[in-house]
Amino acid sequence: MTASSPPLIDHFEMLAPHYDVVLCDVWGVVHNGIRAFAPACDALARFRRGGGTVILLTNAPRQNDVVIGFLDKLKVPRGAYDAVVSSGDVARAVIEARRDDTVFHIGPERDHPVFTDLQIAFAPATEADYVVCSGLYDDASETPENYRELLAALKERDLLMLCANPDLVVERGHERIYCAGAIADLYQSMGGEVLYAGKPHRPIYEQALRRAAELRGDEVPPERVLAIGDAVRTDLAGAAAFGIDCLFVAAGIHAAELGGRESVDSQALTAIFAEAGVLPKAVTHRLMW
Repeated sequence: MTASSPPLIDHFEMLAPHYDVVLCDVWGVVHNGIRAFAPACDALARFRRGGGTVILLTNAPRQNDVVIGFLDKLKVPRGAYDAVVSSGDVARAVIEARRDDTVFHIGPERDHPVFTDLQIAFAPATEADYVVCSGLYDDASETPENYRELLAALKERDLLMLCANPDLVVERGHERIYCAGAIADLYQSMGGEVLYAGKPHRPIYEQALRRAAELRGDEVPPERVLAIGDAVRTDLAGAAAFGIDCLFVAAGIHAAELGGRESVDSQALTAIFAEAGVLPKAVTHRLMW
Protein backbone atom coordinates (compact mmCIF):
# COMPACT_ATOMS: atom_id res chain seq x y z
CA MET A 1 0.00 0.00 0.00
CA THR A 2 1.11 3.60 -0.48
CA ALA A 3 2.58 5.70 2.30
CA SER A 4 -0.66 7.67 2.57
CA SER A 5 -2.78 4.56 2.91
CA PRO A 6 -3.75 2.96 6.21
CA PRO A 7 -1.77 -0.08 7.39
CA LEU A 8 -2.95 -3.59 6.51
CA ILE A 9 -3.01 -5.68 9.69
CA ASP A 10 -3.66 -9.37 10.18
CA HIS A 11 -4.74 -9.28 13.82
CA PHE A 12 -7.09 -7.03 15.79
CA GLU A 13 -4.87 -7.65 18.83
CA MET A 14 -2.55 -4.93 17.49
CA LEU A 15 -5.24 -2.23 17.77
CA ALA A 16 -7.29 -3.45 20.71
CA PRO A 17 -5.26 -1.87 23.57
CA HIS A 18 -5.93 1.62 22.16
CA TYR A 19 -9.72 1.40 22.56
CA ASP A 20 -12.31 0.87 25.28
CA VAL A 21 -15.40 0.52 23.08
CA VAL A 22 -15.92 -1.20 19.74
CA LEU A 23 -18.94 -0.42 17.58
CA CYS A 24 -18.94 -3.47 15.32
CA ASP A 25 -20.92 -3.97 12.15
CA VAL A 26 -22.73 -7.31 12.00
CA TRP A 27 -23.60 -8.50 8.51
CA GLY A 28 -20.34 -9.05 6.60
CA VAL A 29 -18.12 -8.87 9.69
CA VAL A 30 -19.68 -11.17 12.30
CA HIS A 31 -21.80 -13.31 9.95
CA ASN A 32 -22.92 -13.54 6.32
CA GLY A 33 -26.61 -14.13 6.93
CA ILE A 34 -26.15 -17.90 6.92
CA ARG A 35 -23.32 -18.64 9.33
CA ALA A 36 -21.30 -16.89 12.01
CA PHE A 37 -17.64 -16.10 11.44
CA ALA A 38 -15.94 -17.85 14.34
CA PRO A 39 -12.64 -15.87 14.23
CA ALA A 40 -14.53 -12.56 14.35
CA CYS A 41 -16.66 -13.73 17.28
CA ASP A 42 -13.51 -14.89 19.07
CA ALA A 43 -11.79 -11.54 18.49
CA LEU A 44 -14.70 -9.60 19.97
CA ALA A 45 -14.94 -11.97 22.93
CA ARG A 46 -11.21 -11.56 23.63
CA PHE A 47 -11.58 -7.77 23.48
CA ARG A 48 -14.37 -7.97 26.05
CA ARG A 49 -12.36 -10.24 28.32
CA GLY A 50 -9.63 -7.59 28.25
CA GLY A 51 -12.06 -5.02 29.64
CA GLY A 52 -13.51 -3.67 26.41
CA THR A 53 -17.16 -3.13 25.57
CA VAL A 54 -18.64 -4.35 22.29
CA ILE A 55 -21.79 -2.82 20.83
CA LEU A 56 -22.99 -4.54 17.68
CA LEU A 57 -24.14 -1.73 15.40
CA THR A 58 -26.41 -2.88 12.62
CA ASN A 59 -28.61 -1.38 9.94
CA ALA A 60 -31.10 -4.19 10.41
CA PRO A 61 -34.61 -2.66 10.27
CA ARG A 62 -35.67 -4.65 13.33
CA GLN A 63 -35.37 -4.01 17.05
CA ASN A 64 -32.34 -5.25 18.94
CA ASP A 65 -34.14 -8.17 20.62
CA VAL A 66 -35.15 -9.52 17.21
CA VAL A 67 -31.59 -9.11 15.96
CA ILE A 68 -30.27 -10.96 19.02
CA GLY A 69 -32.66 -13.82 18.30
CA PHE A 70 -31.28 -14.05 14.75
CA LEU A 71 -27.70 -13.99 16.06
CA ASP A 72 -28.57 -16.84 18.39
CA LYS A 73 -29.83 -18.90 15.44
CA LEU A 74 -26.54 -18.33 13.61
CA LYS A 75 -24.68 -19.35 16.79
CA VAL A 76 -23.03 -15.99 17.38
CA PRO A 77 -22.05 -16.40 21.04
CA ARG A 78 -23.52 -13.96 23.54
CA GLY A 79 -20.00 -13.60 24.93
CA ALA A 80 -18.95 -11.78 21.75
CA TYR A 81 -20.94 -8.63 22.54
CA ASP A 82 -22.47 -6.57 25.32
CA ALA A 83 -25.43 -5.08 23.45
CA VAL A 84 -26.99 -4.52 20.05
CA VAL A 85 -28.15 -1.18 18.65
CA SER A 86 -30.04 -1.34 15.37
CA SER A 87 -31.41 1.11 12.84
CA GLY A 88 -34.73 -0.53 13.71
CA ASP A 89 -34.36 0.90 17.23
CA VAL A 90 -33.81 4.39 15.81
CA ALA A 91 -36.63 4.02 13.28
CA ARG A 92 -39.02 2.86 15.99
CA ALA A 93 -38.33 6.00 18.01
CA VAL A 94 -39.23 8.12 14.98
CA ILE A 95 -42.40 6.08 14.35
CA GLU A 96 -43.41 6.38 17.99
CA ALA A 97 -43.00 10.16 17.83
CA ARG A 98 -45.40 10.17 14.85
CA ARG A 99 -47.86 7.65 16.25
CA ASP A 100 -50.86 9.75 15.18
CA ASP A 101 -49.81 9.63 11.50
CA THR A 102 -50.83 6.83 9.14
CA VAL A 103 -48.08 4.71 7.57
CA PHE A 104 -47.57 3.09 4.20
CA HIS A 105 -45.03 0.29 4.71
CA ILE A 106 -42.63 -0.92 2.02
CA GLY A 107 -40.95 -4.10 3.16
CA PRO A 108 -41.48 -7.76 4.06
CA GLU A 109 -43.79 -9.06 6.75
CA ARG A 110 -40.80 -10.09 8.89
CA ASP A 111 -40.03 -6.41 9.53
CA HIS A 112 -43.40 -5.68 11.16
CA PRO A 113 -42.07 -6.01 14.73
CA VAL A 114 -40.75 -2.43 14.40
CA PHE A 115 -44.43 -1.35 14.68
CA THR A 116 -45.42 -3.75 17.49
CA ASP A 117 -47.42 -2.25 20.37
CA LEU A 118 -47.33 1.27 18.91
CA GLN A 119 -50.95 1.12 17.70
CA ILE A 120 -49.94 2.50 14.32
CA ALA A 121 -52.63 2.90 11.67
CA PHE A 122 -51.62 1.72 8.21
CA ALA A 123 -52.97 3.19 4.97
CA PRO A 124 -52.48 2.68 1.23
CA ALA A 125 -49.98 4.82 -0.67
CA THR A 126 -52.79 7.09 -1.87
CA GLU A 127 -53.83 8.00 1.69
CA ALA A 128 -50.89 7.55 4.08
CA ASP A 129 -49.19 10.45 5.86
CA TYR A 130 -45.69 9.10 5.36
CA VAL A 131 -43.76 5.99 4.27
CA VAL A 132 -41.62 3.55 6.23
CA CYS A 133 -39.28 1.54 4.02
CA SER A 134 -37.60 -1.43 5.70
CA GLY A 135 -36.67 -3.36 2.56
CA LEU A 136 -38.07 -4.92 -0.58
CA TYR A 137 -41.22 -7.02 -0.44
CA ASP A 138 -39.27 -9.88 -2.07
CA ASP A 139 -35.53 -9.28 -1.94
CA ALA A 140 -34.85 -12.62 -3.61
CA SER A 141 -36.36 -11.56 -6.93
CA GLU A 142 -36.90 -7.77 -6.95
CA THR A 143 -34.64 -4.77 -7.58
CA PRO A 144 -35.25 -1.09 -6.78
CA GLU A 145 -36.38 -0.55 -10.37
CA ASN A 146 -39.47 -2.62 -9.59
CA TYR A 147 -40.50 0.27 -7.30
CA ARG A 148 -39.99 3.23 -9.63
CA GLU A 149 -43.68 3.60 -10.52
CA LEU A 150 -44.71 3.37 -6.86
CA LEU A 151 -42.05 5.88 -5.83
CA ALA A 152 -43.23 8.30 -8.50
CA ALA A 153 -46.72 8.14 -6.99
CA LEU A 154 -45.31 8.76 -3.50
CA LYS A 155 -43.27 11.71 -4.76
CA GLU A 156 -46.37 13.16 -6.39
CA ARG A 157 -47.86 13.38 -2.91
CA ASP A 158 -44.54 14.65 -1.44
CA LEU A 159 -44.51 11.94 1.23
CA LEU A 160 -41.58 11.68 3.63
CA MET A 161 -39.87 8.29 3.57
CA LEU A 162 -38.32 6.93 6.76
CA CYS A 163 -35.59 4.48 5.69
CA ALA A 164 -35.19 1.87 8.41
CA ASN A 165 -32.10 0.29 6.80
CA PRO A 166 -29.74 2.61 4.90
CA ASP A 167 -27.69 -0.30 3.50
CA LEU A 168 -27.79 -0.58 -0.29
CA VAL A 169 -26.98 -4.30 -0.44
CA VAL A 170 -25.89 -7.12 1.84
CA GLU A 171 -24.61 -10.59 1.11
CA ARG A 172 -26.74 -13.59 2.02
CA GLY A 173 -24.14 -16.30 1.71
CA HIS A 174 -22.49 -15.24 -1.55
CA GLU A 175 -25.66 -13.74 -3.04
CA ARG A 176 -26.12 -9.97 -3.02
CA ILE A 177 -29.57 -8.75 -2.08
CA TYR A 178 -30.92 -5.20 -2.16
CA CYS A 179 -31.85 -3.37 1.03
CA ALA A 180 -34.10 -0.44 1.91
CA GLY A 181 -31.29 2.04 1.30
CA ALA A 182 -31.35 1.25 -2.41
CA ILE A 183 -35.05 2.12 -2.61
CA ALA A 184 -34.58 5.23 -0.45
CA ASP A 185 -31.70 6.45 -2.61
CA LEU A 186 -33.80 5.98 -5.74
CA TYR A 187 -36.65 7.92 -4.12
CA GLN A 188 -34.26 10.69 -3.11
CA SER A 189 -32.85 10.85 -6.67
CA MET A 190 -36.42 11.40 -7.86
CA GLY A 191 -36.73 14.39 -5.54
CA GLY A 192 -38.33 12.59 -2.59
CA GLU A 193 -37.52 13.47 1.03
CA VAL A 194 -35.81 10.69 3.00
CA LEU A 195 -34.97 10.36 6.70
CA TYR A 196 -32.31 7.67 7.22
CA ALA A 197 -32.38 5.90 10.59
CA GLY A 198 -29.05 4.03 10.62
CA LYS A 199 -25.41 4.25 9.58
CA PRO A 200 -23.81 6.51 8.36
CA HIS A 201 -26.04 9.02 10.16
CA ARG A 202 -25.40 10.35 13.69
CA PRO A 203 -28.46 9.13 15.65
CA ILE A 204 -27.46 5.47 15.65
CA TYR A 205 -23.92 6.29 16.84
CA GLU A 206 -25.24 8.56 19.57
CA GLN A 207 -27.59 5.82 20.78
CA ALA A 208 -24.78 3.25 20.71
CA LEU A 209 -22.45 5.42 22.81
CA ARG A 210 -25.23 6.16 25.30
CA ARG A 211 -25.64 2.38 25.69
CA ALA A 212 -21.89 1.93 26.08
CA ALA A 213 -21.79 4.64 28.77
CA GLU A 214 -24.61 2.87 30.64
CA LEU A 215 -22.70 -0.40 30.55
CA ARG A 216 -19.36 1.11 31.56
CA GLY A 217 -20.73 3.59 34.09
CA ASP A 218 -19.13 6.57 32.37
CA GLU A 219 -18.89 8.28 29.00
CA VAL A 220 -16.12 7.17 26.67
CA PRO A 221 -14.08 9.81 24.78
CA PRO A 222 -14.26 9.50 20.97
CA GLU A 223 -10.56 8.68 20.68
CA ARG A 224 -11.18 5.49 22.70
CA VAL A 225 -13.97 4.28 20.38
CA LEU A 226 -13.34 2.12 17.30
CA ALA A 227 -15.85 1.28 14.60
CA ILE A 228 -15.38 -1.98 12.69
CA GLY A 229 -17.13 -2.51 9.38
CA ASP A 230 -16.95 -3.64 5.78
CA ALA A 231 -18.95 -0.96 3.94
CA VAL A 232 -17.37 2.30 2.79
CA ARG A 233 -20.69 4.13 2.43
CA THR A 234 -22.07 3.26 5.87
CA ASP A 235 -19.38 1.98 8.25
CA LEU A 236 -16.33 3.97 7.14
CA ALA A 237 -18.09 7.20 6.16
CA GLY A 238 -20.28 7.06 9.26
CA ALA A 239 -17.33 6.64 11.61
CA ALA A 240 -15.40 9.44 9.92
CA ALA A 241 -18.37 11.82 10.11
CA PHE A 242 -18.89 10.97 13.77
CA GLY A 243 -15.22 11.53 14.60
CA ILE A 244 -14.15 8.01 15.58
CA ASP A 245 -11.58 5.60 14.14
CA CYS A 246 -12.54 2.71 11.88
CA LEU A 247 -11.04 -0.70 11.19
CA PHE A 248 -12.09 -1.61 7.66
CA VAL A 249 -12.77 -5.29 6.82
CA ALA A 250 -11.84 -5.91 3.19
CA ALA A 251 -13.35 -9.38 2.69
CA GLY A 252 -16.91 -8.19 3.15
CA ILE A 253 -19.32 -6.39 0.83
CA HIS A 254 -16.49 -4.88 -1.26
CA ALA A 255 -14.52 -8.13 -1.64
CA ALA A 256 -15.07 -8.41 -5.40
CA GLU A 257 -13.70 -4.88 -5.89
CA LEU A 258 -10.73 -5.37 -3.56
CA GLY A 259 -9.08 -8.54 -4.84
CA GLY A 260 -11.48 -11.27 -3.73
CA ARG A 261 -12.07 -13.08 -0.46
CA GLU A 262 -8.60 -14.56 -0.17
CA SER A 263 -6.41 -11.54 -0.94
CA VAL A 264 -6.41 -7.74 -0.78
CA ASP A 265 -5.52 -5.51 -3.75
CA SER A 266 -3.72 -2.49 -2.24
CA GLN A 267 -4.24 -0.33 -5.33
CA ALA A 268 -7.97 -1.05 -5.30
CA LEU A 269 -8.07 -0.14 -1.60
CA THR A 270 -6.33 3.16 -2.26
CA ALA A 271 -8.77 3.92 -5.07
CA ILE A 272 -11.91 3.10 -3.08
CA PHE A 273 -10.79 5.24 -0.12
CA ALA A 274 -9.78 8.10 -2.41
CA GLU A 275 -13.18 8.03 -4.09
CA ALA A 276 -14.91 8.11 -0.71
CA GLY A 277 -12.62 10.85 0.60
CA VAL A 278 -12.06 9.05 3.92
CA LEU A 279 -9.42 6.71 5.37
CA PRO A 280 -9.79 4.05 8.06
CA LYS A 281 -7.34 3.71 10.92
CA ALA A 282 -6.32 0.34 9.51
CA VAL A 283 -7.46 -2.39 7.13
CA THR A 284 -7.79 -6.08 7.87
CA HIS A 285 -8.77 -8.88 5.52
CA ARG A 286 -11.09 -10.52 8.02
CA LEU A 287 -11.65 -9.73 11.67
CA MET A 288 -9.58 -12.06 13.85
CA TRP A 289 -7.64 -11.72 17.06
